[in-house]
Amino acid sequence: MATADTLRYTRIDLAHGSGRLPAVGFGTLIPDPVAARLATTTALDVGFRHLDCAERYRNEAAVGEAIQDGFKAGTLQREDLFVTTKLWNSNHRPERVKAAFDASRRRLQLDYVDCYLIHTPFAFRPGDEQDPRDAHGRVIYDEGVTLLDTWRALEHLVDDGHCRSIGVSDITLEKLREIVAAARIKPAVVQVESHPYLPEWDLLEFCQEQGIVLLAFAALGHAMEPSVVNDPIISAIAQRVHKTPAQVALAWAVQRGTAFLTTSTKPQRIQENFDISTLPEDAMREIRQRITTNVRFNAVVETGVPGFIPRAR
Repeated sequence: MATADTLRYTRIDLAHGSGRLPAVGFGTLIPDPVAARLATTTALDVGFRHLDCAERYRNEAAVGEAIQDGFKAGTLQREDLFVTTKLWNSNHRPERVKAAFDASRRRLQLDYVDCYLIHTPFAFRPGDEQDPRDAHGRVIYDEGVTLLDTWRALEHLVDDGHCRSIGVSDITLEKLREIVAAARIKPAVVQVESHPYLPEWDLLEFCQEQGIVLLAFAALGHAMEPSVVNDPIISAIAQRVHKTPAQVALAWAVQRGTAFLTTSTKPQRIQENFDISTLPEDAMREIRQRITTNVRFNAVVETGVPGFIPRAR
């Protein structure tokens, strides 16, 4: 009798915090609040139990409503759900961190958050303006606070009990090493762009040495060119294993020891992104050894400003 493939239900124990992170995650960067609520509801119905949110997305309230709908319907239990949200750049000053965290928690209607991330290592001018710019359109950074200052404030959130774990997003290996070396509470999760065209093997190796979960965003290349899902090697593997190229790329992410995020408003695509299955070892080797394209689609690690870089075919 065949055993059911359980790859999609993989959970990763957090070494630096409490809880188990579902490797298959749903990203909520959906600008329209109505669409965000509907997509989140669909994701939860399909089986996603890991939601990635952010103050910056301006839709935490809509995501919170979808979560509450699941609780009220009895289809969702809080202990089965892993919710991440993020501190935006304009709130890096330590005195602003707790207020920003509590505001996110209220919008999400949750007593506790499973993981709170520093959205980027770049501090912007403190205030309610998310994207402060000078008269020439340049970002106004905050030189009066360090990343470690902000990290210390996140550590206090864990002490207070409403935050189960903390981490960083959009960070380089060099900056991550600095945080890990100085941290009282190490990062539990590091969220970065990663996919077969940007495998981040060195960063993954360091994270695994330190007991940190690498969480990949843009796990399918964000529909950019060159296209991950149209890669001939991935497409050929997909044909062999009777899966879509997207499912192959996502299975690869989990099997190499990372978690991933995908985002969609289309029910069929949301279902497809959840329905992954284990790849044979030869397929894993093929992706690692034969794919040589290397490209970063999002420049946020250089500026702190999110944005995908269009490229010509």
